Amino acid sequence: MMQTIGISGMTCSNCVRHVTTALEEIAGVTKANVSLDNNSATIEADREIPREELRAALDEAGYSLE
Repeated sequence: MMQTIGISGMTCSNCVRHVTTALEEIAGVTKANVSLDNNSATIEADREIPREELRAALDEAGYSLE
């Protein structure tokens, strides 16, 4: 299952790495492709990840779900 989300607060490649790590630590996420240019991420998971769960992971990492 794939989901694409918007992310705000990223400004550099370190941000991309932090967001990737935060998303990939969510149970069920198998891969996160984060784009600084598009301020988005495409998430591959074995289940649909609720927006609240994505928001919590990004908030904890210092970013925001759009």
